Amino acid sequence: MKNFTYPAYRLSAAGREIKIIYTGFLIFIAVGMLTIGLYQFKRIGATSDLIVAYYRGGELGQEMTYPKTFTQLLETTHFHAFIMGIAFLTLAHLFIATSLGPRVKWTVIGLAFLASLADIAGPWLIRYWSPAFAILQLVAWFGMWVGYGALVLLPLYEMWGGGRQQPIGEREGKK
Repeated sequence: MKNFTYPAYRLSAAGREIKIIYTGFLIFIAVGMLTIGLYQFKRIGATSDLIVAYYRGGELGQEMTYPKTFTQLLETTHFHAFIMGIAFLTLAHLFIATSLGPRVKWTVIGLAFLASLADIAGPWLIRYWSPAFAILQLVAWFGMWVGYGALVLLPLYEMWGGGRQQPIGEREGKK
């Protein structure tokens, strides 16, 4: 973590041990993204009608569903807010250490943040306000896939495929 205090720190300059640790974290996040994606599209569905049926009750494939209760939404929101916040913080932190320009960095980080907020708010809006918010939920999912995909893949590329730099500790020792 000390390396992040250097203003010009880049992931490509990280030592091998740090790259391995960050890569392990990014792999866990990618597995999490894959499993939530499968859940979204296999259990809920990828159309606004199916999303509405999942949250407001109705026919969902071959089964009938009941409307999600306040307590069910509260439990899901509680868990997602904590987990998504921690994942977002860590991923954004790593992403800032890439060599991308500030505009690209803030666009990707902003997309991931706003899509996460929409994903958390979407079920509540669908259930208690209007079924029309199912479109927002689909947009949030797409935004999260793009935003978080970039937050995972670009640091991986920077560490292992991008420009090679000498680790900061090794550069400081040679004057």
